[in-house]
Amino acid sequence: MKKLQSLVLEQKENTKHGEASFPVQKYITRFCEEFPAVTLHWHEEAELTLITEGDCAYQIDLADYEVHEGDLLFVPPLVLHSISRSTCENVCTETYVFHMNFLGGNSTDICSTRYLTPLMNQEFTVPCLITPKHPAYVSLRKIFGQITSIYNEAVVGYELALKALFLQAVFLLLQYRGENTSADTKVSSDKLKQVLDYIEMHYAEPITVSELAKLCYFSDYHFMRFFKRHMSMTCVEYINNLRLEKSVELFEQGNLSILEVSLSVGFHNLSYFHRAFRKKYHMTPRTFIRELN
Repeated sequence: MKKLQSLVLEQKENTKHGEASFPVQKYITRFCEEFPAVTLHWHEEAELTLITEGDCAYQIDLADYEVHEGDLLFVPPLVLHSISRSTCENVCTETYVFHMNFLGGNSTDICSTRYLTPLMNQEFTVPCLITPKHPAYVSLRKIFGQITSIYNEAVVGYELALKALFLQAVFLLLQYRGENTSADTKVSSDKLKQVLDYIEMHYAEPITVSELAKLCYFSDYHFMRFFKRHMSMTCVEYINNLRLEKSVELFEQGNLSILEVSLSVGFHNLSYFHRAFRKKYHMTPRTFIRELN
């Protein structure tokens, strides 16, 4: 059985992208009816993406972008971002996730101290959406094509070429850098990260709206509006979604019963767990386990 694709990433994503000595990884992602979105998350690496098919909606640093086939996107390190289909059509993206340290972000030369480290620390902004109308588009699209070709061929020394190409991409984007994000946006982003971190750490325990609201120093009402505005779902829906994702991981490990999995991820009502699982995955937990074998 094909593994169910995740709709909820770990919010401070701990996925290892590439190897420690070569932190670069290519991803082909297909969005469809069964996999319509990747919810808000962030990681230490940057992303360079080409929309190869369809239209979709991106949220990057709490700003919304309508994105179309052929568009390029750059997501800086540590920035909240999400992707979802904006129509009923399928969407496909090609993404390269790379750590700035691969480019020399952890060195002490002028390239690091003047450009790469400030970019990682969000001391200034660079364009996130690069459409065909953007003056850097033609050059950046050419670089993207070269990255794809070299990554796929993996000839001797291809790591050197990729490093040079990613640096060229950053150089192009730096020509259009702007002021850092507003204080209000940064505060909202930090609050949201804190809430998502808390949920990730405590999803197996009972979590109340009041607990989460206190993290942000909001009233319950203000917090619920804040969360839904940025996450496009209620916090209860989000917590249940995360718990279901975690249950799939446990089922795939094959060591626990349905009841044990339900309790382990925070569902203390087995009937409710069955209903929620079936609603999300269009099959019962037992059917899912059977199809794994």
